[in-house]
Amino acid sequence: MKMGEDVRGAHSEGPQKLVLCVLCGLPAAGKSTFALALRHRLRQELGWAVGVVAYDDVMPEASLEPSQWKLLRQELLKYLEHFLLAVINGCQMSTPPSRTETMWEDFITCLKDQDMISSAAVEAQSLYSLTKTAVSRPLLLILDDNFYYQSMRYEVYQLARKYSLGFCQLFLDCALETCLQRNAQRPRPLPAETIHQMGNKIEKPNPEKNAWEHHSLAIQSPACASEARLKLTDLLITALENPIKYVEENLEQKETDRLICSTNILHQADQTLRRIVSQTMKEAKDEQMFPYNLKLLAEELNKLKAECLEDLRQGNKRYLCFQQTIDLSDVISFFHYEKDNIVQKYFSKQH
Repeated sequence: MKMGEDVRGAHSEGPQKLVLCVLCGLPAAGKSTFALALRHRLRQELGWAVGVVAYDDVMPEASLEPSQWKLLRQELLKYLEHFLLAVINGCQMSTPPSRTETMWEDFITCLKDQDMISSAAVEAQSLYSLTKTAVSRPLLLILDDNFYYQSMRYEVYQLARKYSLGFCQLFLDCALETCLQRNAQRPRPLPAETIHQMGNKIEKPNPEKNAWEHHSLAIQSPACASEARLKLTDLLITALENPIKYVEENLEQKETDRLICSTNILHQADQTLRRIVSQTMKEAKDEQMFPYNLKLLAEELNKLKAECLEDLRQGNKRYLCFQQTIDLSDVISFFHYEKDNIVQKYFSKQH
């Protein structure tokens, strides 16, 4: 394959070639099986180093509050950044000063098991040595998770842009019913309702709308036909050979643009969130929620709305985890997610 000739085998002179690949799709779509098969194929055919970071293996059980869960996702990205810095600079990987011990240990185990860091690392000094595998050839890091919101994937894109790395997305397109059937056969299945909700909310990569999603490919699950295999290999090589160019930002202009954007979007967001709260309260009444719970629900929803709008106004993005862009659809998606969790809590109290 001619496109791959210059990226096969040993790492050539020059900067480390590195790609972050987001693997997304519904639970039980076959992502983990696909990731492991892809890792084996790329190692055999292209001689790349390939690491798979499965969020389910590193993150704690998904029984946390949404706000905690979001913080842990961002913490995991910090771990990835520490590893990337070590690869880029050809040095040892340092331990983050603040971390969740069990998650950090699982992350370290993940890297060790895939021969990315040495098992003989000097852990007492909080430093981990990279292996020859990780630094001697092109490296593809596959992040295996649902990534059902665009904003989750955009955070990975930002990380790739920060260090001028390659970036691409693979969406495993599997029918909802198939996912439900596979999930039911798992030792610890997710509630079917959770998968239904994700199926309704999932935001598939949209290269036509978002320029940053240009390097994306939808793959039919479970099989990957020969034509899709070629497209996939070409996508990965293209991402490797065309890292995202980091552009120094004019901070003053950025702040001006942010203020203009925030002013325009704030009014739209306020009107839209008011309508969502009103519609949600109507639905809760129709479902005969207890009056006292209705009162508490209204208070929580209005508090959430006020916090979102204030966060948007200040540009802090404490609740909205976007750092470079502010988009109304992102605000609405986030609000719907938080709102659904609040509503579910009050319906659970009635049973």
